[in-house]
Amino acid sequence: MRGRFISLEGGEGAGKSTVLEGVRDALHAHGIEALVTREPGGTPAGEAIRRVLLDPALRGLCAESELLLMFASRAQLVREVVQPALEAGRWVLADRFTDASYAYQGGGRGQPVERVRDLERWAAADLRPDLTLLLDLPVAQGLARAGQRGSADRIEMENAEFFERVRSAYRVRAAADPERFRVIDASRTLDEVLAQVRAALDAFVAAQRRTA
Repeated sequence: MRGRFISLEGGEGAGKSTVLEGVRDALHAHGIEALVTREPGGTPAGEAIRRVLLDPALRGLCAESELLLMFASRAQLVREVVQPALEAGRWVLADRFTDASYAYQGGGRGQPVERVRDLERWAAADLRPDLTLLLDLPVAQGLARAGQRGSADRIEMENAEFFERVRSAYRVRAAADPERFRVIDASRTLDEVLAQVRAALDAFVAAQRRTA
């Protein structure tokens, strides 16, 4: 039986790293050991590309190059990690996937949705998660949180207007695909956020087992 693919999405300061551990723990409580990966990265080639994408010294990187580099990393991740794991029946938990390109390179950078979709079909093998948890919170709150983490990477150095476009693109995608997305109010306390996540995962796992 094919495994299940869960992605975690959100803007800056949404708490993805902390929530990722909560997701893994919630799945573990159901007896599921998920393979955890991230974007950009997740493979040796992808991690090398990540260093380029996030390097503050490369602020002149054009939007087209950023989009292509993101999908170069994703193409390697899909073929080297995600697809083999799913075909072996494993569950995969990804810190970002293609929705991030629709939000950051599409909404944030202004790349056409059709261009992102073409790359999704080709480079990402038209693979989409079975469940996407979107950590949503006001941009000002997220940037205030992110500012406490230390030095900013190349993308974190963008202005608030950029991140407003990112958030809007995420919300548009979630509204267009409510069966896949679960929008989590990430402005709440950590305990409240994790409670929302556990409820979404409990319902998802129960649904998968009913149809197994």
